[in-house]
Amino acid sequence: MARTRAADYDDKRKSILKLSARAFAQQGYDKTSMAQLAKICGFSKALLYHYYENKETLLIDIISAHLEELVDAVESVAQAEQDPLERLRGLCRALLLAYEDADSEHKLQINELSFLPVEKKQDIIELERKLVAIFAKAVAATNPQFGDGSALIKPVTMSLFGMLNWSYLWFKPGGDLTREGYADLVVQLLLNGSQSIQGKLAS
Repeated sequence: MARTRAADYDDKRKSILKLSARAFAQQGYDKTSMAQLAKICGFSKALLYHYYENKETLLIDIISAHLEELVDAVESVAQAEQDPLERLRGLCRALLLAYEDADSEHKLQINELSFLPVEKKQDIIELERKLVAIFAKAVAATNPQFGDGSALIKPVTMSLFGMLNWSYLWFKPGGDLTREGYADLVVQLLLNGSQSIQGKLAS
């Protein structure tokens, strides 16, 4: 007979993901054991293994859940907003707001993905590509030079992600600059700079 799940199964799983993400981000994925995670989560090792068979599956779930939330957050904006400038601004705002309270998960996505074997991170890579594609399409719509197949779209889009993704290192909530304000600043910097880009890249 199949074992039934406890009523609080999902809540405990979410707690494991959040606390484990924080531990991995602070101590390093390779330096954190399942025994340490069980103690941090307030569980027995046996109970933790009931949820996750090893650190690898736990890391995959943390990063996958994080990326799924990011994609969900920006997809609704991409589908709803018609004006190219407002769409790009809305996407950047949505992404930065989704990063709120997710610094640990974001850090793991950037720094710890290399610990996973190639065959185990394909779904994660597909989610990353989907996220980038949404932004690339929005970037392309803001400048006539970014036509279909333009070699400029990728470097400009990845430069945009560079400004957004690394803000967790310095952004402090409660300061003079809000997440929405920084998103607008990034778009302004990107678009003002892109207007002066020549039609082709230097060889």
